[in-house]
Amino acid sequence: MNILLIGYGAMGKRLETIIETSNHTLIGIITSQTTKYPNHFEKVLIPDIIIDFSHYAILNKTLEYAKLHHIPLIIATTGHSNENLEKIRSVSQAIPLLLTTNTSYGVSAIVKLLKVATPLLKNWDIEIIEKHHNKKMDAPSGTAHTLVETIESSSGFAHEKIFGRSGLRKRTKNEISVHSVRGGTIIGEHSILFCGQDEVIEIKHSALSKDVFAYGALKMAELLVDKPSQLYTMQDLIQI
Repeated sequence: MNILLIGYGAMGKRLETIIETSNHTLIGIITSQTTKYPNHFEKVLIPDIIIDFSHYAILNKTLEYAKLHHIPLIIATTGHSNENLEKIRSVSQAIPLLLTTNTSYGVSAIVKLLKVATPLLKNWDIEIIEKHHNKKMDAPSGTAHTLVETIESSSGFAHEKIFGRSGLRKRTKNEISVHSVRGGTIIGEHSILFCGQDEVIEIKHSALSKDVFAYGALKMAELLVDKPSQLYTMQDLIQI
């Protein structure tokens, strides 16, 4: 595949290295932070697929370009507004489009596990703890939001979301609390605690390097490139 990468932060740089050691070709990186690659869509060859690890601020141009040239697109950015999500859904009618908050296989497996565990443990208290490095901007993480959405869809009702806990207040029955930790060079860690009477079940994923996300994104590109036009999840593509 000829791959166009959007963004050249930590993930973009890891993906660049991994693509260059694969049998695929990186034909350009769209970014305003470096002159190593073109920083305008008009200066690159038409790719077979686009992988976006940038920022939601560039989303509109990416969607327009992908739709115009009918290029499969992976969006691995977070923080999208409802308006942006609607644009993504609209464009996915014209191209195969994967929207994901986390490209690791392990996190996709956890999402699958939550779909099974949540109905079985419907009367248990649920707490989520996510940990990342001290340079991460958003809190909670996009993956934490995905975990909450998975729990809610699997339980069939909306929970009261508490982001961090403070003050004098008892926990409510249908509450999910998400705790964000930021420190050092933690790559990414997500724990889901199901707390029952005298017992606790914990489902946990730890990323030991950013390579898991880069390898996952490249694998998703290989699976997405020949798919029909629609909006996909990681679970759709790897069928776990």
